[in-house]
Amino acid sequence: MESLPSADKAGAALYRHYLRRKRLAVAVTAAVVVAACLLSLMAGSSDLSLGDLLLALVGRGTRQTSAVVWNVRAPRLFAAVAVGASLALSGCVMQNVLRNPLASASTLGVSQGASFGAAVAIVCFGGGTQINAGGASAALSITNPALVTTCAFLGGIATTAVILLLSRLRGASPSAMVLAGVALSSMFTGGVTLVQYFADDVMVATVVYWTFGSLGRAGWGEIGLIAALCFLAFLFFLRRCWDYNALEGGSHTAKSLGVPVNFLIPASMAICALLASVSVAFVGCISFIGLIAPHIMRRFVGNDYRFLLPCSALCGAALLLLSDVVCRVLVPPVVLPIGALTSFLGAPLFLYLLMKRRGFS
Repeated sequence: MESLPSADKAGAALYRHYLRRKRLAVAVTAAVVVAACLLSLMAGSSDLSLGDLLLALVGRGTRQTSAVVWNVRAPRLFAAVAVGASLALSGCVMQNVLRNPLASASTLGVSQGASFGAAVAIVCFGGGTQINAGGASAALSITNPALVTTCAFLGGIATTAVILLLSRLRGASPSAMVLAGVALSSMFTGGVTLVQYFADDVMVATVVYWTFGSLGRAGWGEIGLIAALCFLAFLFFLRRCWDYNALEGGSHTAKSLGVPVNFLIPASMAICALLASVSVAFVGCISFIGLIAPHIMRRFVGNDYRFLLPCSALCGAALLLLSDVVCRVLVPPVVLPIGALTSFLGAPLFLYLLMKRRGFS
C-alpha cells in the first residue's frame, strides 16, 4: 500500500525535472536572442564597441553613434525580432494543424501570393517606380509603398483563403491542403513571371528587388503592427497549447479528447496566414525561417507546445537577427538581400536536420 505514494512522488519528481529542462531551454534561447540583439546593434559597416553601444543606449553617446544605433540599426533589430518570431510561430502551428513537417508560409504559397500582389501593384496599379537623377538606387524607389504593401498582403491572404475554402467545401485532408498550397504557389510564381514579361526594365528590377526582402523597409509603425499581431497570435496559440498537443496524435484522437478540431484548424490557419502575410507585405519574401526554427527547437523541447511555441518564436527571431548581421558585414558597405541569404543558408541547414532525423515520422 505504501508503494503508491512512492510511485506518485517519483512521477512528480520526474515531471519537475522535465519542466526544469524545458524552462532551461526557453531561458537559453532567450539569452541567445539577447546576444544576437547586442551583436546586431554593434556590427555593421562601422563597428561599435560594447561601451559605445551602452553609452548610446542610455543617451550619453556621440551624436553619430546615437544616430547609427537608433535611426539605422534599432529599427532593423526590432523588425528582425518581430518578423522572425511571426514567421516561426506561423510555421510551427501550420506544421501541427496540417500534420506536415514541411508546412510553412513559403511552402503553402503565402509568400508567393504576396509576391504576385506586389508585382501587380508595381506594374499594373501605378505603385511602380520613379527614375530620378540620383542613379540606379533612385530608379528602384517605389512611389506608392502603401499600395504595394496592401496588394502584397491581399495576395498572401488570398492563398490561404482559397486553401481553407477548398477544405470547407470539399472536406480536404491536411495533406490535400498542403498540395493545394504547392499548386497555388506554382500558379502565383507563373503569375509574377507573366507580369514581369509585360513590364519595362525598371519595373522588372523593382519587382525583383521587392522579392529579395529587406528589413530596412519597415518603419516604426509597421514594426509595431507586426509585433502587436505576433503578440496577440502568440497568446491565442499558447492558450490552445494543450489542443495542439492533442493534435499531435491525429485529428481523431484530438476529437475524442474534446478538442474542437473543426474550429481549431481553420482558425489557426487563418491566424498563421495573417501573421505571415503582414510580415511578407512589409519586408518582402523571407524563406526558411518559418520552416527551420520549429524543427531546431523540437530537438531540444520535443512536441510540447507549451514550450515549443515560445522557443520557436525566439529561435526565429535569433535566426533572422543573425542573418541580418551576416548581410551587413559580409560585403560592407553593401547590404545583401536577406531573403536570398536565408534561403542560401536555410536549405543546407534543413537538409542537415533531415539527415540527422533519418526522415520525418
